[in-house]
Amino acid sequence: MTIKIVMDTDPGIDDAAALTMALNDPQIDLKLITSVAGNVTVDKTTKNALKIVRFFNKDVPVAAGAQQPLIKEFEDAARIHGESGMPGYDFPEDLGKPVAKTAVEALRDTILASDEKITLVPTGSYTNIALLFSEYPEVKDHIDRIVAMGGSLGMGNMTSAAEFNVFTDPDAAKVMYQSGLPITMVGLDITMKALLTPESLQKLPTINETGRMLHDIIIHDGDNSAQGIAMHDVNTIFYLLHPEAITTRPMWIDVITDGPAIGETVGDIRGAYHNGKTNADVCVDIDAAAFNKWFLDEVASISQP
Repeated sequence: MTIKIVMDTDPGIDDAAALTMALNDPQIDLKLITSVAGNVTVDKTTKNALKIVRFFNKDVPVAAGAQQPLIKEFEDAARIHGESGMPGYDFPEDLGKPVAKTAVEALRDTILASDEKITLVPTGSYTNIALLFSEYPEVKDHIDRIVAMGGSLGMGNMTSAAEFNVFTDPDAAKVMYQSGLPITMVGLDITMKALLTPESLQKLPTINETGRMLHDIIIHDGDNSAQGIAMHDVNTIFYLLHPEAITTRPMWIDVITDGPAIGETVGDIRGAYHNGKTNADVCVDIDAAAFNKWFLDEVASISQP
């Protein structure tokens, strides 16, 4: 049985790797890709999504989304992902075009047309998701769950308090966490543990052309260390396919929308402030070795374009 998903994304290096897995794993039925401003501007994230779809010759629609956050001034991560958002590999130039609909319209139509409930997988800022819920709240009845990359129970990676995706549009994150839908928070608490190791990175280009493509863009990631490179967004796909490798903990998540801690996700870890209620399953631990093995096995299983 396949999992029907929609990915809302801002490619971005690790987003491109997540799209690679979602487009090719037979257990996932990717119905739609929507782009959002995040790692780079939305014109670039849209183009990068089209590049990945074209690379694998897949027939998955791409819809361009929000150009800026709901309220907060936009701040990208080009210092990490490069000016194009996905440097290092010469992709085909004969790209398709995004669909004529906006991301919100495409999300609404895809979700309502599905014969099964859809899983939303946002791996960028949540602006499109917030706009969707605000304009078309009826879609919530047709969504199974949200598996969202973002947030942290501890230190952030954009500020000392905030993870980048939530920081980019904290007001949208607040809307999402108040939606009443089941949410899994795939945050820095696991993505900084499941680093793609130097050994795994070295093997990638020897596997096939997909491995070479991923290797060539991943080595341009500005957020790396001697221990490895965080493939933040890929953890959403790993969780969907191998939840047994990830430990989650239910809790209530609040989002800070102003002040010096803007973008912080505050977990009620003691269950002390919301009368025992929870609004998310928070990923708190991961089998990093299993993640690395899965990543390489996935690449090896992909039929080459």
